[in-house]
Amino acid sequence: MAYKPTLTHASRQATFPAIAIDETGAQVPVEIAGEHPLTLYLDKREIVTLMTLGDSPEALIIGYLRNQKLVRQLADIVSVQVDWETNAVAVTTNTQIDDLDERLGKRTVTTGCGQGTVFGDVMEHISHLTLPNDVMLSNQTLYALLENLRHHDTLYKKAGALHSCALAKDSEILYHVEDVGRHNAVDAIAGFMWLDNVTGDDKIFYTTGRLTSEMVIKGAQMGIPFIVSRSGITQMGYEVAQKVGITLIGRAKGSHYLLFTGEHRFKRL
Repeated sequence: MAYKPTLTHASRQATFPAIAIDETGAQVPVEIAGEHPLTLYLDKREIVTLMTLGDSPEALIIGYLRNQKLVRQLADIVSVQVDWETNAVAVTTNTQIDDLDERLGKRTVTTGCGQGTVFGDVMEHISHLTLPNDVMLSNQTLYALLENLRHHDTLYKKAGALHSCALAKDSEILYHVEDVGRHNAVDAIAGFMWLDNVTGDDKIFYTTGRLTSEMVIKGAQMGIPFIVSRSGITQMGYEVAQKVGITLIGRAKGSHYLLFTGEHRFKRL
């Protein structure tokens, strides 16, 4: 049986009732997305406060630690304990990070919604990442995935104000996560992948958000060769994708898409 740390299962309520006034002046009952601060303590050391929907906090924290390279493997994590009364999560590990002060002292505030943060030299290590080149994605598979995502039941349809990310095998959606920031959603998927021992080598990562350097780096670190977005791409996201050799597709909606990089893995049928 695969190892899993001790976890709480502390999901927050995803939406909350509110009253709005529409264009006719009438009061309308609506649902709005939750947003909660969650301060991460790693072995009693305060690391960061994330603003999150709170739907999958344990997976979010595990994925955050994975993508920040603050833990090397899931087996290093003993427990993840979320306490919403204090808006805190305590992570206990069985390892000691020797250069933690140095890594925490160097941070890059990214363009992630709510301001993402990358610690240490994560952005400088992309040249060491390798992705599989023996997998292919066809435009027909892409269209089928986009259609499945269009029909997928989402909180966004109910409350708006959320980004969503998904991990797929061909056109089958394996995980679908929504949060107030796209960087949170991708971290949660990274956490689920570790918990379920799922590799990224033949998977497709989808996001509703723009493809920034942060999103491309995280996808590459998760070993995923295909990244697809409904939105556009930044210059640095494009440059990083070229450097790591990832297949990057933007403006993907319906039968339209723009293939920016990694065309050697893409085929038109």
